Amino acid sequence: MKRWLLPLGGAALGAIAGAVAGILLGVLSVELFDISCFEGYCGFVVGFCFLPLGLLLGAAIGGVFFYRRARS
Repeated sequence: MKRWLLPLGGAALGAIAGAVAGILLGVLSVELFDISCFEGYCGFVVGFCFLPLGLLLGAAIGGVFFYRRARS
């Protein structure tokens, strides 16, 4: 049970951390590249590009990390 429960929790924690990192990176890139906020475009860039990417990468990295920790 511990072998699959720990990686599942790690993937959930990684997804949360990745989503937060994606939002922060998205806001930074919007400011850095001076993306227009006309009709909320800058929010869509952050919400539909950086947030899902960070969420997926964080979940994958967290799941793999905790899976390896559970095996040892």
